[in-house]
Amino acid sequence: KYGNTYNFSKGNAKSNTGDYSGAIEEYSKAIELDPNYALAYYNRGISKKNLKDYYGAIEDYNKAIEIDPKFANAYYNRGIAKANTGDSSGACKDFKKACKLGSKFSCKIYKKGCK
Repeated sequence: KYGNTYNFSKGNAKSNTGDYSGAIEEYSKAIELDPNYALAYYNRGISKKNLKDYYGAIEDYNKAIEIDPKFANAYYNRGIAKANTGDSSGACKDFKKACKLGSKFSCKIYKKGCK
């Protein structure tokens, strides 16, 4: 779960300044060094989402969830990405799962916008 922190930290720094493409490069390097680095996939997904690459983000969230099936924030953010692609049913399933894993914000979204 905790791979190459150097590239991961550089990715975070670039993301924090709005350099999402640069962040994606750094997270990709961290993943290359540790293919089981769930948080690097997750953060790369966030950067892709910020660039409106929702399908790419979903792929990264899928991988983060595969590595860590209890990663509530990955389900929540995958739900956001799915909603942005028009997959409201898939989004609601992810919000429900994130809620069950303890994400209170996901519970609110699920109760407000899903049936």
